[in-house]
Amino acid sequence: MSIFPFRPSAQKRFQRLVQPHLEGLYAFAYRLTGNRQDAEDLVQDVVVKLYPRLSELEGVEQLRPWLNRVLYRHFIDTVRRRGRRADRPASELMDSESQADWFDSLESDDEAPERVLDREKLGPMLDQALAQLSPDQRTLLLLHDVDGWRQEDVAEVLGVAVGTVKSRLHRCRAALRKYLQHSMEPEAGTRRLEE
Repeated sequence: MSIFPFRPSAQKRFQRLVQPHLEGLYAFAYRLTGNRQDAEDLVQDVVVKLYPRLSELEGVEQLRPWLNRVLYRHFIDTVRRRGRRADRPASELMDSESQADWFDSLESDDEAPERVLDREKLGPMLDQALAQLSPDQRTLLLLHDVDGWRQEDVAEVLGVAVGTVKSRLHRCRAALRKYLQHSMEPEAGTRRLEE
C-alpha cells in the first residue's frame, strides 16, 4: 500500500515526461523550419497533439527519439499541406545573425585571401545546391552532416533502416557534388590564362 493514495495529475505526469526534451525538440524543429517562430509553433503543435496520448507516452522506453520522430512526421505533414513552401535556399534556413556566426566560425587568421574568396563563392553555390534537394534530403544532410547526428538516430527519427540512411546520404552527397562541380566549371568559351 502506497503512502500516497493518489496519483499525480495527468498534467504533472505529462510535464515530467516531456519537459526534459523540449529544448532538444525546439533545436530539431528550428533545424527543420529555419526560423524561431515556425519552430516554436511546430513544437507547440506536437505537444498539444501528444497531451491526450499520455498513457502511450508513459509506455515509450526511449522517449527522445520517439518525440523527434513525431515532430519530424508532423513537420513533413505540414510541409505537404503547404505545398512546396519548404523548398528555399539554405541561406533562408537561418537568420542573418546565425549565418554571420557560422561564417565567422570558419575564419582563420592565417587564411590566404584566395581561399577566403573561394569560400565566399562556395557559400552561395552550396545554398543553391541544397535548394535543389527535396526537404527530406536536406533534412537528412543537415541532421547528419551539419548537426552531427548518428546514423542510427537519424534512421529512428525518419522511421527507416540504417542502411537506407547510408544509401540516401550517399545519393544526396553525390547529387551535391555533381551540382557543385557543374557550378564551378569555367563558363563555355572562357579560357584560363597560363602564366
